Amino acid sequence: METEPYVQLTSLRQLHQVMADMNTARSLADTLQTVADGVVTGLGYELSCVNLVRPDGDLVVAAVAGNSAAEALIIGRVGSRAAWERRLNMGQAWGDLRFIPHTEGWILDDDDVPQWFTDGPAPRFEDEWHPADRLYAPMYASGAQGGELLGVISVDRPSKGRLPGAWGREALQMYAFQAAIAISNARLRANMQRALVRLEREQQALRASEESFRQAFEYAPSGMAIAEMGGDQHGRILRANDALCRLLGRPASALRRFSFADLVHPEDVGTLLRTSAEGGRAELRLARRDGSHVWVSLRNSVVADAADGPRFLLTHVEDIEERKRRELQLAHRASHDSLTGLPNSAELRARLSARLCERPYAAPPGPVDAMDAAFERYEQSGEQLPAEQHPAYDVNGHAFAYPAHAGAYDAYDHHVHSVAPEDDQEDDGTKGLAVLFCDLDGFKSINDRFGHNAGDAVLIEVARRLSHGVRDGDTVARLGGDEFVVLADGLGRADAQDLAVRLRNEIIQPIRVDGRAMRVGASFGIGWAACGMTADEVLKSADERMYVEKRSRPKQHRRAG
Repeated sequence: METEPYVQLTSLRQLHQVMADMNTARSLADTLQTVADGVVTGLGYELSCVNLVRPDGDLVVAAVAGNSAAEALIIGRVGSRAAWERRLNMGQAWGDLRFIPHTEGWILDDDDVPQWFTDGPAPRFEDEWHPADRLYAPMYASGAQGGELLGVISVDRPSKGRLPGAWGREALQMYAFQAAIAISNARLRANMQRALVRLEREQQALRASEESFRQAFEYAPSGMAIAEMGGDQHGRILRANDALCRLLGRPASALRRFSFADLVHPEDVGTLLRTSAEGGRAELRLARRDGSHVWVSLRNSVVADAADGPRFLLTHVEDIEERKRRELQLAHRASHDSLTGLPNSAELRARLSARLCERPYAAPPGPVDAMDAAFERYEQSGEQLPAEQHPAYDVNGHAFAYPAHAGAYDAYDHHVHSVAPEDDQEDDGTKGLAVLFCDLDGFKSINDRFGHNAGDAVLIEVARRLSHGVRDGDTVARLGGDEFVVLADGLGRADAQDLAVRLRNEIIQPIRVDGRAMRVGASFGIGWAACGMTADEVLKSADERMYVEKRSRPKQHRRAG
């Protein structure tokens, strides 16, 4: 008969080996199987199962050792957490172990915990193992009961068929303690490996994304730039692609010295500022190296260098010069005469209407008149003058008030009213918007004698002479046929008459067409635009004066020859 010390020494050697094996396993699955195998080879049980707690709390049979038939039947099956809690709270407590004898275990036959019984004869002695006996070794994360449950080792039929004694119980409990540590470490290693794999994949994806972005940025057919966002250097270009460099005629190194505010056309600075935020979009002009400007469509989006890193503006710059040119051409055609290139009737009326408001101009009342009118209105209404509108007093003690209600004089009306000089005075010094209505004399005979091509050439030359005879800022328009209109602002009555004479003298000079000298005359009517009039009323007034002037001259003098 073997002595107890010899048995303990042999078991310790076996335990040392299996514990070394389960702590050197390469994966969590290998660790679990090593734990199950160690119960059979190191502790001498015929069958062992490792039931592992899943994330949902239930326990799955993760490893089986000692019986291939049992392994095929129960591996991967799941038992509910409630059923396992019931088992761990009944039976006999052997330290952290739980032993459920066959006399009590029959009530567990119908629960959902996967189980296997090793066949054998009925026990003949009191300490002999019964085939229906159950022995469980819980594994806790902290190594002791009360910590987080990691799983349960279940065993069947110990060596020599007898219930484990004090040494066997202590060995199984110690083994479960070490198994819990090995499983925790294996899980930690597995999590770290998964994290490393995931990190490597993310880094690969990031590198691929960065490379994809770099190629898309560098080889994009339209201009792209990365600019600073916020701070004193907002809008400063950090990086520009080749398309943008070609568009602006500047190398990338030179562009990095500029911000978009430095490159934008002065008239478009306000547009740029309104669209410099995220999602901003605008059409504006950027300066080329040669000093010219190109129309572009500029669109901003925001990108971050990292999750919490600095934010930058990704600016997409598309060349729209050709489209803008076509748009301007279409707009010019819609607002200008196709023969002479002068503004047409619609454009003339639009420019004239822009200068006229609906309210006729009246001289503002003096302070005394305004004060008297204010008090008179309140006396008639019987109301008290509000405290904030009581008359103020100047340094001489004179009271004045301008009530802010409908009908009161608007002292802050910034509209520059168009005023017509008085008809009954030779020249009262008033400067107004003169409207010179011009009708050519003798033009019909040129069309009849020499054809419409000659007539068109005469109209083109007359338009040129009228345009050269006025100031910058004045408007020369063609109403249609042989009728022209000149808008000249800031003229007195004598100035307008002098202008009409100069333009008539320019028109009557010979016009050479196909080697022939042709001459036409011109009749001018001078009207004045004044606020309170419509554009049609102004043009009608000038037209009527033109006919008066035409009829006042003898027929033979209406043409220059």
